[in-house]
Amino acid sequence: MSERRQRASALGGAAGVLLVAAGVAILLPLAVIGSLAAIGVTLTPALVMVLSILLTQGVSFGGVALLYLALQRGALRVPVRWPTPGDLNWMIGGSALALAALIVGWLVVSLLGLDVGEHQIQRAGAGDPGIFLLLIPLSLLIIGPCEELLFRGVVQGRLRQAFSAAAAIGLAAVTFAALHMLALTGPLDARITTVMVLVLPSLVFGIAYERTGNIAVPAVIHGVYNATLLAVSYYAVHTQAIA
Repeated sequence: MSERRQRASALGGAAGVLLVAAGVAILLPLAVIGSLAAIGVTLTPALVMVLSILLTQGVSFGGVALLYLALQRGALRVPVRWPTPGDLNWMIGGSALALAALIVGWLVVSLLGLDVGEHQIQRAGAGDPGIFLLLIPLSLLIIGPCEELLFRGVVQGRLRQAFSAAAAIGLAAVTFAALHMLALTGPLDARITTVMVLVLPSLVFGIAYERTGNIAVPAVIHGVYNATLLAVSYYAVHTQAIA
């Protein structure tokens, strides 16, 4: 197969699995949560948030990624192993670097006076700060592992078969950040600004996977990154509420 056809195949495969995952992630929560509401189940904001994460990141992202890997029949492998000392260094350093990248991004946005979009979790947590604490274990056990399996393991891994490391990491990071548009609220330009900032920590996840060859590493980094942001959000909202 020519290089051009290999790249077209890689792009098509990555785009295809993302479209399927995104479609399932949109339709499945609507179907399940809508059905529960229709039969009279009391849906609190916390319950809706937990169900959305389990159905979106868990079933949709994680499930579609596993199905795609099964259909590949070994043509694409996502390596996972018990962390080595080097992996642990990447987990610790990568978590700090991802948070630092986000902070730098927000500082630049602030200096430029740009508006940013608001994540639905932030809006829900503003009304019930306990949601932030509830989502911390889900970030470590569901969100981080399942999103990394899809975006780094499958998407970046598929692209890496035909593209350079830099191109595969960059494309996976951009698509990962762009998919957050579905969870952001606010004007379009503000949401685009937020997506651009989210590319920065996404690059850290991709680099960590490329350097270690262990999907557990970006999964942990991503989970710790999210958990830290949730803890900070809880502290900020809780402190404001009692001030």
